[in-house]
Amino acid sequence: MGCSSCSSGGGIPGGCRNNGTCSSGGCNKLEVYDWLANIALPAGQTPYDLVEVRFKNSRKAFYRNAKPLTLQVGDVVVVEVGPGTDVGVVSVVGELARIQVAKKAPSLKPLETKKIIRIAAQEDIDKWIKARSLEKEVMYKSRTLAVNLGLEMKISDVEYQADLSKATFYYTAEGRVDFRQLIKDMADEFKIRVEMRQIGSRQEASRLGGIGSCGRELCCSTWLTDFRSVSTSAARYQQLSLNPQKLAGQCGKLKCCLNYELDMYLDAIKSFPKGDTRLQTEKGSAYHVKTDVFKRQMWYAYEGEMGLIALDPARVREIIQLNKEGKKPKELLEYVEVVVKEPDYSNVVGQDSLNRFEHAFKTKKKKSVKRQQQNQSPRPQQAQDSTAKAEKPQQQQGERKFNKRRKPNRNRGNQPNKEGNA
Repeated sequence: MGCSSCSSGGGIPGGCRNNGTCSSGGCNKLEVYDWLANIALPAGQTPYDLVEVRFKNSRKAFYRNAKPLTLQVGDVVVVEVGPGTDVGVVSVVGELARIQVAKKAPSLKPLETKKIIRIAAQEDIDKWIKARSLEKEVMYKSRTLAVNLGLEMKISDVEYQADLSKATFYYTAEGRVDFRQLIKDMADEFKIRVEMRQIGSRQEASRLGGIGSCGRELCCSTWLTDFRSVSTSAARYQQLSLNPQKLAGQCGKLKCCLNYELDMYLDAIKSFPKGDTRLQTEKGSAYHVKTDVFKRQMWYAYEGEMGLIALDPARVREIIQLNKEGKKPKELLEYVEVVVKEPDYSNVVGQDSLNRFEHAFKTKKKKSVKRQQQNQSPRPQQAQDSTAKAEKPQQQQGERKFNKRRKPNRNRGNQPNKEGNA
């Protein structure tokens, strides 16, 4: 899940275009926001010399800036480890680092902490990337060696030291494992110093990361550091079904988020009467089935019957008080409060009618038919003009025929008439 340990080898997860600067927590596990970064120190006060450095996944440690170097969050530094050197990323500096030390390591002695050697050069970074690229292949080979020896253990992660002199193998096992022969075989195979470290199932999930049933990244791999024990009573108080497939996380244990709202449920349940008290009525004895904290209802059922009856906690107290006085109500249904709520809206535009759109469709159809008729039928003025234009050529044709009939003969004057006159 981290940028430095992804399979691409280039330090950027596949599909990520933010180059490792995203704020979702996938690239920077257990990231801390420095609220004091823009606040200057008082005059004469020296900066805090301890710095928090983050390594692979969620592993962090405090180192002393003895040189001193001008460090900022995100700087890659070379630190001393016993023996050898390692490369990490600065995560917290300044006064916020003082708060982190007081919170996480109150017994830490500043003069005994290991030092920051220098800011990493390009040669150190190349060697660091090479070490990260070897981890997956070494993990697969070490699993094969463990299976050949018949060891009941699971090697889940490998972390190489930046100088390629040492590797730490993280494994999970149900009991104690004798891995002395395994260490010898791995030292001969990989030519490095080997350190075995056993972790729990939740620590394994926090190192590997993943997506939970809620659709977000696992809390243990992004921000959660305090792994408190989770019991099934937390699910009972929240009225959850005791289904191990739904209550278990990816680590196989109960989900840590069952503790998030437990205090609120415990405070709310204090205002309800105890559920172990049976309600005595003339119809019979009723026992408590469940409690709805949000609706403030307690559900009871008669012995031998399947139906449930919802009662208000105040009504339950009244029945319990009557039972203490030796009285029994006739039936629990008499104490059921029926609340009829009127709708808080008025049907102004007929929005609840099933045929509310039919009228609109009919009017649209009528309008479209009228428009077509208007487009097809000519206007009265246009009709007169068209009839006038149609009659005009007919008149012209009649006049032409009439003119042809009465057209004078130009040669008539030269011809003699019957009487002989010229």
